[in-house]
Amino acid sequence: MKWLLVVFAAVFEVGWATGLKYANDTLTWSLTAIAVVISFWLLLEAAILLPTSTAYAVFAGLGTVGTVIVDTVFFNAAINIWMIIFVVLLLIGVIGLKTVTGRTTERRERS
Repeated sequence: MKWLLVVFAAVFEVGWATGLKYANDTLTWSLTAIAVVISFWLLLEAAILLPTSTAYAVFAGLGTVGTVIVDTVFFNAAINIWMIIFVVLLLIGVIGLKTVTGRTTERRERS
């Protein structure tokens, strides 16, 4: 459940990051502002339950990947092989951090 908060926070991050680029009227700017508030509120709630550094790294990584995907799929942004390589590297890092954080937390609790 606690990691689900980070995932939802990242989804709202994709919304506000996209909104910062494409908002052009009062409604879209309002939705962008709401997405910022929800995104950071969810991240703060997750940081109470999880290691803050890992929660933020996962949040930022997923948000970045999501923003690239939304920009490419919905707004036809140019993409090249280097972008794909670096997004994959970012995902590997996020998955690695989550995996390692779970193990180190368990070790600390046993000690």
